[in-house]
Amino acid sequence: MDISIVIPLYNEAESLPELYDWIKQVMETHHFSYEILFVNDGSTDDSWAVIEGLALQSPCVKGIKFRRNYGKSPALQCGFQRAKGDVVITMDADLQDSPEEIPELYRMITAEGYDMVSGWKKKRYDPLTKTLPTKLFNATARKFSGIRLHDFNCGLKAYRNEVVKNIEVYNDMHRHIPYMAKIAGFNKIGEKVVQHQARKFGKSKFGMDRFVNGYLDLITLWFTSKFGKKPMHFFGLWGSVMFIIGFITLIYVLILKMLSIFAGDLRPLVTQSPYFYISLTAMILGTQMFLAGFLGELISRNSPSRNKYQIEKEI
Repeated sequence: MDISIVIPLYNEAESLPELYDWIKQVMETHHFSYEILFVNDGSTDDSWAVIEGLALQSPCVKGIKFRRNYGKSPALQCGFQRAKGDVVITMDADLQDSPEEIPELYRMITAEGYDMVSGWKKKRYDPLTKTLPTKLFNATARKFSGIRLHDFNCGLKAYRNEVVKNIEVYNDMHRHIPYMAKIAGFNKIGEKVVQHQARKFGKSKFGMDRFVNGYLDLITLWFTSKFGKKPMHFFGLWGSVMFIIGFITLIYVLILKMLSIFAGDLRPLVTQSPYFYISLTAMILGTQMFLAGFLGELISRNSPSRNKYQIEKEI
């Protein structure tokens, strides 16, 4: 099979028939063998009934229905697990992503050898309150990941099937799939300017909280990718640094006290110096961080994936 199209959705019953017809027209025009995987993320409207109707019309249509709303990342993960096409395309169900982009995305994967191609909605039909935070988020994601993409959060993306089988999309990590692919060893990541359609039905399902969550998820992904299997390298290092700083400060306080004793002045108490409390706090925090790193190492050593590596070829 050439292409699997994974479409997560939540309350998009009005858009689905038009989206299906549009995809079908593009696929038949270019003679692709394909499947469409609609993942119904706990919709409360008639989305599932529409998907059932489309599945009766075409054997290419398949559906997954969640019992409740879990989010876009779990929907994509379930779609990725079931995708059979050589190239996997993801797109939103709100008609803002154009299926006309699919042939070129497919060509970039198969002919140019990209592991993944991300869409870039260079011209957007969104208010400034949405586009400005998006630009700031993308700039931060580029800095953390080292991937030169303009639009990490674009729903229209193409992957080699091997890529989606080797990443795990959870929580709200769908915004960072390019970074996750890079961590998994798929470094040839491209970008294509794609057309952004104005929303035709319904309203956006995402609020401003997605930008806060996006930053937190990005930091989590960066930290786990860098120190996930070697937590002592972070906690042990900085714990040791803090303990040494605290110890040196404590020695400084004790030296001052000894000098005052030799000078015959017994009045200054060690506990009157702010450096005494700074030293104790630094030593306690340093010890706790070191122990956190040690416990992290014990957990990491017992993880079933501790020796799981991405092997590209073997002879």
